[in-house]
Amino acid sequence: MDLATIIGIIGGFGIIVMAILMGGDFILFVNMPSILVVVGGTTFVVFIRFPMGEIFNAFKVAANAFVNRLESPDTLITSAVEMAGMVRKEGLLSLEEQEVDDSFFQKGLTLCVDGHPPEFVRKLLTQDMNQNIMRHETGQKVWLAIGDAAPAMGMIGTLIGLVQMLANMEDPESIGPAMAVALLTTLYGALIANIIAIPIAEKLELLSGLEKLNKSLIIETVSGIQEGINPRVMDESLQTFLPTGKRRSGDEEEAAPA
Repeated sequence: MDLATIIGIIGGFGIIVMAILMGGDFILFVNMPSILVVVGGTTFVVFIRFPMGEIFNAFKVAANAFVNRLESPDTLITSAVEMAGMVRKEGLLSLEEQEVDDSFFQKGLTLCVDGHPPEFVRKLLTQDMNQNIMRHETGQKVWLAIGDAAPAMGMIGTLIGLVQMLANMEDPESIGPAMAVALLTTLYGALIANIIAIPIAEKLELLSGLEKLNKSLIIETVSGIQEGINPRVMDESLQTFLPTGKRRSGDEEEAAPA
């Protein structure tokens, strides 16, 4: 569970609601025509820009912003070095009963045990990684499109409200509702864009980069295992996937299994 995303969304809306309640009646900020313009309009604009299947997939991808299933690269490196040691001592078949939580890693190990050539395994895993990243990037684009469309629809709602207000200046009772539509649509559009859509898109971009890092690390691990690389050499090679400050020191590398 990614608490940062949940805390951010709840906290963002919570502060706004608190400010509204401290300044007056909350019901003043609820206007159905404004909600209709912003939410409905944004939805249909996004339908124009993307196929329906990609839109539904974007909501599935968005779940990654709330539930972080990525393993730590440190954990993957530790497992990789242990497996490299097993293979050097007992051969590739020693991986047959080996189970890992990461399905991509498990797929790579299964391909190794099945005896496929290293070039084929690397190609297949790389294609799998690229396709997965592409789906995530499309999901990010959908959320960015929502972030673009919501403020635009808010502005359109504002123009609608202003036109209605100016057309009925002789009727004082109509000015208030028209101004509500004019102002609240802008507010709703800004809230959807800046507290939901754009932050989720940016979180997905970050997670996509981390997932690509993990999958690249796994591909190098599988290739190294097939080539029979020394565990210490593999450890040193995989450490390059980590930020400099998180890499093992020289003494720790010497302690890695041979």
